[in-house]
Amino acid sequence: MFYNLPVPVLRNLRVTLEMIKWEHSIFALPFALCGAMLAASGFPTARQLLWIVIAMVAARSAGMAFNRLADASIDAANPRTRTRALPAGHLSPGFVTTFVVVSSAVFIFAAAQLNRATLLLSPVALAVLLLYSYTKRFTRWSHLVLGFALGIAPSAAWIAVRGSLDPRILLLTAAVTFWVAGFDVLYACQDFQFDRDTGLHSIPRYFGIRRALWISRAFHAIMLFLLIALLPAFALGKLAVAGIVVVTLLLLYEHSLVKPDDLSNLNAAFFTMNGVISVVFALFVAADLLLRK
Repeated sequence: MFYNLPVPVLRNLRVTLEMIKWEHSIFALPFALCGAMLAASGFPTARQLLWIVIAMVAARSAGMAFNRLADASIDAANPRTRTRALPAGHLSPGFVTTFVVVSSAVFIFAAAQLNRATLLLSPVALAVLLLYSYTKRFTRWSHLVLGFALGIAPSAAWIAVRGSLDPRILLLTAAVTFWVAGFDVLYACQDFQFDRDTGLHSIPRYFGIRRALWISRAFHAIMLFLLIALLPAFALGKLAVAGIVVVTLLLLYEHSLVKPDDLSNLNAAFFTMNGVISVVFALFVAADLLLRK
């Protein structure tokens, strides 16, 4: 497919995919698939699954690339992030802008392949994803905005399957919102001093690292309560219960990796554990729905 593309374009595309860590689409994608499976009471059609996955990956790619674009000057000033592709000069702002536009177009096209409601709502979803990048400039609660940007995935997938929204799926949207906000608070602890020095807003900056860790735990406790509320809402059975138990244990382990005076394991807690959590929950819900069917 890329055989005839110039070598610089291929290199820039590879660097861009590394920059946005496209493989971490796995964070929200399993929860989106949960929303689709709950809507279908099993597996949606292969066509629906295909376009849901394409829409999810394209939307996240657009959001992440736009975030890097919006934060280029901030990343350049931060010792932790100044080696990223844009501040390091490995990519031009023009190329990343083109990538955002193309990814956004793919997302809207994928939404159009699903149904009229997903097409009409796609600009709204895109606006939430893109505008999140500016929230750290004026609110300490930007972590919840990021959570909501990913949390809309299950509801979007439900609409993709049913063509309308059921209030019950908002429980999963809220659960993902608090889950993402919780681990984003952990991640933001790395920039505690930088945020204070530059005036950026975050929970660690305002509350300190120790209290921020407790707020992260509280967010994840809320997530677990919302997942439990899913059980009666969708008449889920023992396998779904087991999934929530496993997620609880994984979250406890994740939080055990991070201490107020030792943030050295943050990457393991952020990237590895959260990918495992989302996949595990999706697998248990899928198994429960298939068994019930």
